[in-house]
Amino acid sequence: MNIRLAETDQEIRLCFPVMAELRPHIEESEFVSRVRDQQQSGYRLVMLLRDAQPVCLAGYRVSENLAWGRFLYIDDFITRAERRSRGDGAALLAWLKKEAQQQGCRQIHCDSGLQRELAHRFYERERMPKTGYHFAACLDASD
Repeated sequence: MNIRLAETDQEIRLCFPVMAELRPHIEESEFVSRVRDQQQSGYRLVMLLRDAQPVCLAGYRVSENLAWGRFLYIDDFITRAERRSRGDGAALLAWLKKEAQQQGCRQIHCDSGLQRELAHRFYERERMPKTGYHFAACLDASD
């Protein structure tokens, strides 16, 4: 097992099949550029590799707000379906917690879709209880 940031275009591209399980609406042809665009505002993509292939990913950023102070926010977190319940997600989450501490964060936060009940059980098992609801409004009539 190896955990490291995906920094080159090739490493980011290698992550696409895993991310597509979580974000199927993203086209492979736009994946690298979208990650690069988000990196401009602090987004980082970290991958857990098995046999030199990503099997678990997290996209995250460090931020601050009045509610939480300095925190690490997990934008994306996914383990390949065939690799779940083997400890990869727990290992990557432990890496994120250590990263948060190194970055001076006091908390870690993430949102998860209501339909992702298995993910919710994982987060709760990893001592990340539900603490609120997320609300959203589309501003484009086509969405």
